[in-house]
Amino acid sequence: MIQLTKMKSEYNCFKKNFMQIPTLCAVILSFVLLTGCSGYESLPHTETGFYFDTVIQISIYDSISEKEAARIIGKCFDMMSCYEKLYSRTMEGSDIYNINHSAGQSVSVDPETIALIKTAMDYAKISDRTVDPTVGNLSVLWNIGASGTETVPSKKDISDALSTVDYHNIEISEQNITLKNNSAIDLGFIAKGYVADRIKEYLQEENISSAIINLGGNILLLGNKGGNDFNIGLKNPKAPEGDPITTLKVSDCSIVSSGDYERYFEYDGVRYHHILSLSDGYPAQSDLSMVTIISQSSTEADALSTICYILGKEKATEFLNKNYPDVYAIFTDKDNNLYYSR
Repeated sequence: MIQLTKMKSEYNCFKKNFMQIPTLCAVILSFVLLTGCSGYESLPHTETGFYFDTVIQISIYDSISEKEAARIIGKCFDMMSCYEKLYSRTMEGSDIYNINHSAGQSVSVDPETIALIKTAMDYAKISDRTVDPTVGNLSVLWNIGASGTETVPSKKDISDALSTVDYHNIEISEQNITLKNNSAIDLGFIAKGYVADRIKEYLQEENISSAIINLGGNILLLGNKGGNDFNIGLKNPKAPEGDPITTLKVSDCSIVSSGDYERYFEYDGVRYHHILSLSDGYPAQSDLSMVTIISQSSTEADALSTICYILGKEKATEFLNKNYPDVYAIFTDKDNNLYYSR
């Protein structure tokens, strides 16, 4: 077993012995909350919904009434419904849908749409366009995980879609967005993380001190569980339906993973996954099968997990050390070996 203890002084969302992990194992996009923390007897107040094309779960561990918990979680779901109506690429009438179908005309949007697009552009800039919010046409072309009848696009179609990917095509003027060069916005690499952070802020306003926000595998932990760390089980990407292969003992942080096995199709013996490289328009040829980012910001963790997967282990490590020294990453290679960002 490897006990990672040096993080205590470097990262305040971990405690000593925050993690125990076998030398040969892997982490995946889905997480499992494990029970059994001592010193806390109450069951959580938990509700499940479906937003952003994925299962959403909110669990509150504070000692409050069922009625109060239902009210607070209901508000969380109302917020997610509102955000979906802003950020969904496919929902007719959403801000992103309206921008993408504006034929280059200026569109008035919600201030939160402006905020997220600006943040997405910042990640495009700092990553030298490893990710880009104008990847929409390429996403639609591949359509991986959406139709069930995917096929490999032609090189010409990929080239045409790739030519429209450039965040400089987004013009922002006060509360208006103008999209040039037939670009299309897709915020899939960052939207769930941003929404999770906003849900956390609301829970804090309601004086909730212990909760789990699970947006389809994007985990955000508020506080701890009765004075103990939460136990988050990590599944094996080679056997995602099996038992958790290891456990993170963590509190008050976000855990987000990106990998090549969650959404993909196979054609002529080749697996094509949904994380696209903007260097050639094809699924990224990474030396990794999974990247897990642990950060206090779920927005940050969401974006960086995608960036680091595309970059691969060595370049991702350099990128994090240079730009995000307080962020912790776990890299899983194709053989299920684990590597750490530091």
